[in-house]
Amino acid sequence: MRTQVGIIGAGPAGLLLSRLLQLQGIDTVVLENRSRDYVEARIRAGILEQHTVSTLIDAGVGDRLQREGLPHDGIFLQYPGTRHHLDFPELCGRKVWVYGQTEVTKDLISAQLAGGPPLLFEVSDVTPEDVDTDHPRIRFTDADGVSQVLECDVIAGTDGFHGVSRPVVTAGTSGLLWERTYPYAWLGILADVAPSEDELVYAWHPDGFALLSMRSPSVSRLYLQVDPDEKIEDWSDDRIWDGLSTRFALDGWELETGPVTEKSILPMRSFVSAPMRRGRLFLAGDAAHIVPPTGAKGLNLAVADVTLLATALVRLLAEKQTDLVDSYRGRPLARVWRCTHFSWWMTSMLHRSGDDFDAELQLSQLRRVCSSEAAARELAENYTGLPLDV
Repeated sequence: MRTQVGIIGAGPAGLLLSRLLQLQGIDTVVLENRSRDYVEARIRAGILEQHTVSTLIDAGVGDRLQREGLPHDGIFLQYPGTRHHLDFPELCGRKVWVYGQTEVTKDLISAQLAGGPPLLFEVSDVTPEDVDTDHPRIRFTDADGVSQVLECDVIAGTDGFHGVSRPVVTAGTSGLLWERTYPYAWLGILADVAPSEDELVYAWHPDGFALLSMRSPSVSRLYLQVDPDEKIEDWSDDRIWDGLSTRFALDGWELETGPVTEKSILPMRSFVSAPMRRGRLFLAGDAAHIVPPTGAKGLNLAVADVTLLATALVRLLAEKQTDLVDSYRGRPLARVWRCTHFSWWMTSMLHRSGDDFDAELQLSQLRRVCSSEAAARELAENYTGLPLDV
């Protein structure tokens, strides 16, 4: 097999990269070790920055997003006795959209399979080779058990935190890794009930953080802060709703409850790997960095990465210029670190650690954001998305 860009991983990053390159006349093949059903069922992020929305629309995969996505003008910050609204258009002239990563993935897969470049599911034994040469290749076993070799000009590793691409990059470079594991996790649920508020509510409470979100006008997505070693089987639906009702309690307002259709516990970490390139192998998305979900940055960071990478690869493969691919080694990292800081800051401000001194500092910061236009604007600018080059 032969292509210009071999893409490892069919999450949103790999699929969008393939789509952007296809629109510029660059051939790709996407390899995914999971089945289509599995990929389309993964529950992930649900908040899209304006840049992400514009990119998907410009790539021709935004029709359903525009019909079914929910544009939001802000968020609510809550602490006991107070629920304050931040108006993003007023503060920074931008907004965000609620549209699940699962739906983004479905839209990209549909476009890929409707006459787009090859997308191969259920491959195994994926191994990038000769990445330090101008003729790298990917060895893999296809869904029928047949060994294959994909000859490429470039390999893109968009295969996530546990993928095969990052170890190849870090093994051949003087790479650096930064990681922070947080002492709490999120218990997340999907429920067949209309959202109890029209925009997201980020709630600080003495018992721990809670988030009210949604996936549609009839499906709510909610989260509770729990200990990382909690077992999901210990949390009955009634216990979850009781915890959420306590943490969102506000005079004159009531949390609507309904059937829970999915629940899981999500550990939280920050992780950054550098560089994001070795030879002709380039990393993007979760293969290079992970952020806690509090700042809604994971999917949006991946879209920013592949937007930069697609531009660099078109310049390399169509124009034979190496300047943008050379700068990609570290160019995205300034924005990655800015988003990593924002996600850490939101996480640190809202999650109880059990320390009463820290609690008073958190409440002081929340009061500052809710009373200062300058502090609110800083949050709004970061939440709605910074320019690609910071």
